[in-house]
Amino acid sequence: MKERYRDRRAAGEALATALDHYRGRDNLLILALPRGGVPVAAPVAEHLGAALDLLLVRKLGVPRHEELAMGAIASGGVMVLNEDVIQSRRIGEATLEAVLAREREELGRRDRHYRGDRPEPDPAGRVVIVVDDGLATGATMRAAVSALRQRRPARVVVAVPVASREAEAVLLREADEVVCPLVPAPFFGVGDWYRNFIQTGDEEVRALLARYWEDR
Repeated sequence: MKERYRDRRAAGEALATALDHYRGRDNLLILALPRGGVPVAAPVAEHLGAALDLLLVRKLGVPRHEELAMGAIASGGVMVLNEDVIQSRRIGEATLEAVLAREREELGRRDRHYRGDRPEPDPAGRVVIVVDDGLATGATMRAAVSALRQRRPARVVVAVPVASREAEAVLLREADEVVCPLVPAPFFGVGDWYRNFIQTGDEEVRALLARYWEDR
């Protein structure tokens, strides 16, 4: 088994090194996918000298198998569905609508909780690096990229510490660039490539963002 990351902070530091070719760009924006992407993105933004903010996306997990994504939603009404999962698991319309309603409510709650009155950054004309703690199916990140494309960035870069080969291939077709230091095979799951993969809480996200925003 290849070497695992100590934790999300260490993964972010490794990712920052892989993104060094973007260091010092004036039009750079780092967008983290909460919650797990925020502690990864913080050292990336620090190293690159870039603005850090959030892109809110929610995975649509299969009921009773929530780690398996049947799709994802993002702010702005964007939805991406994984039709292969929906068909293989025989997910009915009523089940999908119930999951959608719950995740839309959670998306709104997180926006209010994390951002408060702080305005969203404008990605138009900027190089945007979207950071998460890893890619399994890639559905959540696909929703993030789709949401960003509607706001006309100059370039969309997907940056994650670890990804499955399948997810990396999907995102290579949708983003302008994918930066991922670790693409293991077999993949297993994102958490298998961290020694410490404790769930990131809301308060940790708020604390990291507050510390970063106050310094700038």
